[in-house]
Amino acid sequence: MNDIPQTLLAATASILRPLIKMLIRYGISYAAFTELAKHLYFEVGKNEFAIPGKKQTSSRISTLTGLSRKEVARLEVIPPQENALDASRINRAARVISGWTRDKEFLTSNKEPADLPFEGDQKSFSALVKRYSGDITARTIADELLRVDAISMSPDGLIHLNTRAYVANANDIDKITILGTDVRNLVQTIDHNITNPDNTYLQRKVAYNYIPEEKLPDIKSQLTSIAQASLESMDKVLAKHAVKKSAAKKSATYARAGIGIYYFEG
Repeated sequence: MNDIPQTLLAATASILRPLIKMLIRYGISYAAFTELAKHLYFEVGKNEFAIPGKKQTSSRISTLTGLSRKEVARLEVIPPQENALDASRINRAARVISGWTRDKEFLTSNKEPADLPFEGDQKSFSALVKRYSGDITARTIADELLRVDAISMSPDGLIHLNTRAYVANANDIDKITILGTDVRNLVQTIDHNITNPDNTYLQRKVAYNYIPEEKLPDIKSQLTSIAQASLESMDKVLAKHAVKKSAAKKSATYARAGIGIYYFEG
């Protein structure tokens, strides 16, 4: 048990090393990082570790986090850190692509995503967006999918799906947004499995050493195809049970759930 803090610090160093490499690359200083860490220690200590039925005190926050009472008092009056991660645009675009690849109304007779006219009550891009992206306009989703080269426009005005998955393009902001959401999800799953050993979440990976480097491109291609097919099958399971936001009942309780697969080298 006494080894857990040291092991956790070693795991944190392993996580932070590539992250700090990114922070330095984009000009984020040590001072900015430590200020952010202070805010997060304060916010988590205050909101996540309160004793039920009791008001969280500055003294308890100081004890939990190691921040001085003076520092806690300073952080108390500073507005909460604004969440700059806007993943909703990415999530909605991904849902539209997912619906396009599995909803029979938008498929050809060969069960391939059909080329769609922009307007129309049925089998149109507008109808697809309305069904899978809620209140976001079809034009907004089209602009986003065009931006990442996920769709293209034919000379006769039909919209063609170029890819079966939303993949951020060279825009670093999108990729960093995904870093903030996907890594958080993985860490939350690991934390859940540590604290809830009788109700664990799926957390698996496979890896082998001594793979010849010349084999990596072929392995990457094969695993990507297998993973994409698996994700599409799992997407059908999730979509079957998901309720549209417009149809959600105020009396019901809803949760967010999903699954991720990723490829790595090194």
